[in-house]
Amino acid sequence: MVRWHRLAFVPLICFTFVFAETGEQRAARHLESIRNSPPLLLAFLRDMPKGGDLHNHLAGAIYAESFISYAVKDNLCVDRTTGQVLPAPCQSCEATSSKPAANCAYSDQGLYNFLIDAWSMRNSTLRHVSGHDHFFATFDRFFPAEINHTGEEIAEAAARAAADHLQYLELMITGVGIRSAEVGAKNGWDDDFAKMRDKLLAGGLKDVTAATRDQLTKDWDVAQQTLNCRTAKADPGCNVAVRFLYQVLRGFPREQVFAQILLGFELAQSDPRFVGLNLVMPEDWYVPMHDFDLHMRMIDYLHGVYPNVHITLHAGELTMGLVPPEGLRFHIRESVQKGHAERIGHGVSVMYEDKPIELMQDLAKKNVLVEICLTSNDLILGVSGPKHPLQTYRKYGVPVALATDDQGVSRSDMTQEYVRAASAYPLTYPDLKNMARQSIAHSFLPGKSLWADAKSFRRNGACALDNPAGDRASASCQTFLKGNERANEQWKLERAFAEFEAKTQ
Repeated sequence: MVRWHRLAFVPLICFTFVFAETGEQRAARHLESIRNSPPLLLAFLRDMPKGGDLHNHLAGAIYAESFISYAVKDNLCVDRTTGQVLPAPCQSCEATSSKPAANCAYSDQGLYNFLIDAWSMRNSTLRHVSGHDHFFATFDRFFPAEINHTGEEIAEAAARAAADHLQYLELMITGVGIRSAEVGAKNGWDDDFAKMRDKLLAGGLKDVTAATRDQLTKDWDVAQQTLNCRTAKADPGCNVAVRFLYQVLRGFPREQVFAQILLGFELAQSDPRFVGLNLVMPEDWYVPMHDFDLHMRMIDYLHGVYPNVHITLHAGELTMGLVPPEGLRFHIRESVQKGHAERIGHGVSVMYEDKPIELMQDLAKKNVLVEICLTSNDLILGVSGPKHPLQTYRKYGVPVALATDDQGVSRSDMTQEYVRAASAYPLTYPDLKNMARQSIAHSFLPGKSLWADAKSFRRNGACALDNPAGDRASASCQTFLKGNERANEQWKLERAFAEFEAKTQ
């Protein structure tokens, strides 16, 4: 007979296991607690490490206030009606002067405000012109003021990146490399790409390559001086790793575009400061649309000659109505399949492409990252919130990273890109951290990655047992990091995350 009454007096012992909250979990919990408080969200995301900015046009990164100062330094004038920067001689500062000196803006607040609005997207909703048209018109207006100040622009971009807790920049520049277009025009077109390459190299392109490299050296020295690098008063921007992408102006005639693309490959192969190339100018303009396939064939040929040069391409910066429907169906796919793009800039029109789900699955399989530019996609294309494909890319496992595009023209910065992302989408702290990590993982820095698996972020064996928050990495890890620039920047990011999460309440 079972004596149940004996069991009734057996005491029940409960064990409570308390697991310590990790820094990442604490940061994630904090983000959720402040998601609906814009001021607190801003403060949190301002301090969050953000890795790198992979899609940043240097000229577009500069705020209009700086362009005014450049125009004043160069004794330039401005058109009071259009905002166009003009050469001297200038007229007086009288309100009736149509061509006052740029320095008149310092004593005429109306003119000052007008120039900032003409050279950026500030107050763009008050104009009788689309955001798209006004955005791209700004560059021609301020161009004469910025062409001689690349070094100061690099300094501004680096300083702002540091303030945004970015550690790496890939800046798109053209500079004196535009002379390659002149070489292309002089040598003319040839359907035989190999013959045309030989003619260009023999006809002046090597000189342009050398001149572009020399000019970058001078501009870099100016940037370092501007930031007071290697002095006791060094700006934090001195610690930002900066590399360059040669940007090709694809709206030019075909022989000039080929010459520019060739220059980009030559620079990236011969100068470690140039880590790749990109094609720029509005994708919807006539030549970029009409010659798109031709441009991809040019890159395809040159990729065969220079197989180790990295390529990122603007593709899909389009939306319904901007171009005919058939113009939306293939740009992203061809940029990867024919243009050998390792990254895609924008990719907004992906769902208008033929078989878009298959395309995204292919992007995920090939590990092609999409550079997501939320602010400019909103201002230029009117695509934001649920209409933007950011979450669709993530759904299908396509790696993504936030980017600023033209933060000066857009009057934004990388923190605002993160604020937009966290406000518009249910992105967790690990999601945002993933994007920052992907930005360095998909950078064009040389060397191996810190990650043996970029999806689970499992570290490479050499550093697998090391703690980024620790005082010192093991000898084997230090040797690995020293020999691989990309892994070294990734290690810096992990250390920055550890420090940030340790401070999060």
